[in-house]
Amino acid sequence: MPPVPPTVPEVDVDELDRARSDGAAVIDVRQPDEYDAGHVPGARLIPLAEVGMRTAEFPTDQPVYVICLSGGRSARATEFLRTHGVDARSVAGGTKAWIGSGRPVAHGTQPG
Repeated sequence: MPPVPPTVPEVDVDELDRARSDGAAVIDVRQPDEYDAGHVPGARLIPLAEVGMRTAEFPTDQPVYVICLSGGRSARATEFLRTHGVDARSVAGGTKAWIGSGRPVAHGTQPG
């Protein structure tokens, strides 16, 4: 996987967990089948291929935490969103890191 561009701010799963507790927006940019198999509770699914068409759905009044499986897709989405006025941050290590940390995981099509 190529390195994350320097313009893409990254956060770890500890920071994501704290932000979630404060009601932060979490967007999962994986495919629907990946999301259904397990995602961060409360994360909303917007697949990477749809991010450009759905930019208006991202809040601009608070940070947005973008997650994928391991960090590559979320970094690309974060870079794009930041050029469109969204204070996006990519979650380093993605859902793999979240699951590896022993935190809860939601399943199915709903944010949980």
